[in-house]
Amino acid sequence: MALCKTKGLVLNTIHYNDKYVLAQLFTESFGRVTYMVSKARGKSSKAPKSLFSPLAILDLDVEHQASRDIQRIREARADVYLYDISGDLGKTSVAFFLSEFLTRVLKDTNDSRLLFGFLEQSVRILEMTDKSISNFHLVFMLKLSHLLGFYPNLEEYRTNSLFDMMNGEFVRYQPLHRHFLDRRDSQSLSLLARISYENMHRFAFSRQDRINIINRMLEYYRLHLYDFPALRSLDVLHELF
Repeated sequence: MALCKTKGLVLNTIHYNDKYVLAQLFTESFGRVTYMVSKARGKSSKAPKSLFSPLAILDLDVEHQASRDIQRIREARADVYLYDISGDLGKTSVAFFLSEFLTRVLKDTNDSRLLFGFLEQSVRILEMTDKSISNFHLVFMLKLSHLLGFYPNLEEYRTNSLFDMMNGEFVRYQPLHRHFLDRRDSQSLSLLARISYENMHRFAFSRQDRINIINRMLEYYRLHLYDFPALRSLDVLHELF
């Protein structure tokens, strides 16, 4: 067993018993890890359960033993205080959606530091931005697909192209399989080639176009990842954006 320091991003917490919850985190040093967290309250708690909200970024002192499925936290401290994310309904809803989404898509990874860096940067931007966040989750999902190894080629769009989701590229003719976007959705998707956190507030998708894009992006993830069920938090997101 080794005592280690690492940063971690909270994905979710699950009731374990009367004394503990299980917290799933994506850590900078070890990738995805499940930790046991005490429900005890008060100043004596060195890892208070209240810290473990969706997308919280924590500084952790942990016991790590590779052979164990559940690890232990010696001490946890907030690295970033998410005042806006916890107090703004739109940002809270995005955080819940992304935490559920990440719980489904983040598995074991060989490059946890690079991926953690992207996650941390994204959470900080969500917390700090005072511009519209209606497209934030679209930028996030697109950038994450690059880090996971199946980023779509959105640069080669031509008028009336169709997007082939199996191969991640625009094509001139309808593929022989059913996993492709129609011309309208393909054109909307092509706009994402130019979108970023810096300019996302300038992209004025209609509500229906945004719903179509995110549903199709989730389908794209589902085609490229094993075991990716429907997300319960998606309906709330559709209500707000």
